[in-house]
Amino acid sequence: MESTKTQNKRPNVLIILADDLGFSDVGCFGGEIQTPNIDQLAQEGLRLTDFHTASACSPTRAMLLSGTDNHVAGLGSMAERMNEEIQKNPGYEGYLNDRVVSLQECLQDSGYETLMSGKWHLGQTPDRVPGARGFDRSFTLLNGCHNHYGWEPAYEDRSKIPGIAAVLRRLYYQDDKPVSPEELPEGFYSTDSFTDILLEYLRNHDERQEERPFFAYLPFSAPHWPLQAPLEVIDKYRGIYDDGPEALRQRRLVKLKEMGLVPENAVPAPVISKDEDGNDTKTWDEMTPSEQAVSARNMEAYAGMVDRIDWNVGRVIEHLKSTNQLDNTVVMFFSDNGAEGAQFEAWPITAGGDMDAYVAQYHNNSIENIGAYDSYVWYGSRWASASTAPGLLYKMFTSEGGIRVPFVLRYPGLVKSPGSIDHSFSTVMDIMPTLLDLCKAQHPGRTYRGHEIEPMAGKTWLPYLNKETPEIHSVDHVTGWELFGRRAIRQGSWKALFIPSPFGPEKWQLFNILEDPGETTDLCSEQPEKLTEMTRLYEDYCKTNGVISQSGASRAQWSKDI
Repeated sequence: MESTKTQNKRPNVLIILADDLGFSDVGCFGGEIQTPNIDQLAQEGLRLTDFHTASACSPTRAMLLSGTDNHVAGLGSMAERMNEEIQKNPGYEGYLNDRVVSLQECLQDSGYETLMSGKWHLGQTPDRVPGARGFDRSFTLLNGCHNHYGWEPAYEDRSKIPGIAAVLRRLYYQDDKPVSPEELPEGFYSTDSFTDILLEYLRNHDERQEERPFFAYLPFSAPHWPLQAPLEVIDKYRGIYDDGPEALRQRRLVKLKEMGLVPENAVPAPVISKDEDGNDTKTWDEMTPSEQAVSARNMEAYAGMVDRIDWNVGRVIEHLKSTNQLDNTVVMFFSDNGAEGAQFEAWPITAGGDMDAYVAQYHNNSIENIGAYDSYVWYGSRWASASTAPGLLYKMFTSEGGIRVPFVLRYPGLVKSPGSIDHSFSTVMDIMPTLLDLCKAQHPGRTYRGHEIEPMAGKTWLPYLNKETPEIHSVDHVTGWELFGRRAIRQGSWKALFIPSPFGPEKWQLFNILEDPGETTDLCSEQPEKLTEMTRLYEDYCKTNGVISQSGASRAQWSKDI
């Protein structure tokens, strides 16, 4: 039984963010991967099935920590994909800009201790690191991803490092200082070490007998590629994926329907799996037995990463239980976008050659070494399609496979029916206003520390969860998405979608997304007036948020740019 003092104080907040986790990867969302701790949070809390993010990681993180659209907050495109011309425009700075006040700044100003350990991806200069944007303590990976063991090859000539390795380099920071390679914790593994450090911050908070509540942010860089995890964890999944991604996809669809997470009549989207030249990749049946074995082992490594996330979630939850703080902590778990479906095999890299040549020179991808510190593997679009089904496509796309993710909320003070499932539409922009409302903290309005800021675009969930209103967002509410020329607009049950070639028809399509979550039946010919209305709403969205129209640049072009 918690003390009256603990029960009456403002709640703590714990946000746990996975990186590129698919909709059905965890057990409580239909997956076969062992995630008992996340499943327990769902059993004691609430699952949202229509929760949406941006289609890529840094834009989502900007939306999460600002409550605004990513084109307002500075990540109108990913920093890695911007050129000088784009960066001249407001909202395309490539970092969390000064047009917004962050969630952690608001909570810090209202008396919270703010703690972070994990991936940042919202700025790399000293004035843009977490410690400069409202975190009292922070240990972070500043860039988009890195080897999960903190390892890098011994490059013969660092001036000629291949493009992908140069962009996704080792770049860690603690508070206001960079962390050199030798300063990384002994035995570093990102998921474990990020959790170790957050637990250290929480223990320090407890030892000081802090009167302040805490906001703890634990954004993992897993299960983002390269797929790496302790081999004993990967081996738990040996043989499970030997019948290929389509078989897995069908098993998960059955489970999703049994659990009431998608409609019983949901038709899954067709699998779209293409290489850089727009050619279809091999199906499972077209692979040789050795190719199948490697592909299945890659998926086993991915499962090991998700399994390890769950184990670390359990460590944090156990700490909160042991200190009698769990029931007074708002716990949120979700992913930053859909599963990663990139086919990196044919990526051209700046130093010449392709990704396979780079891996062969600097890494050991023998099947027995997959998942180890010096391996460098990814699992591709067919496995990603198993993770995002019934949704269309995956990360980087504004179709449902790229922007609909699993979401779990545990907080007894707000969730009245533990284990419930809710199908209301919501977005990552809603989290900041919801938490400010719960924590009795204020958004400063239109100015902050001497400069103008934008208001939040999200909406608090409290009236809905307290049964004061029938919905989170009214049927007239409009939400838009754009990244890399891939566009979408949603209002109520209607969604208009534009996916450029070769992954889409390069024209606007119209879907009733509640009846057709797989975006399989284009209604534009039956509802031309509705499509016209939706595209006008998209134009309004662009004007309001400063969206710059871009072509759907290929990953080959991105590689050339960087």
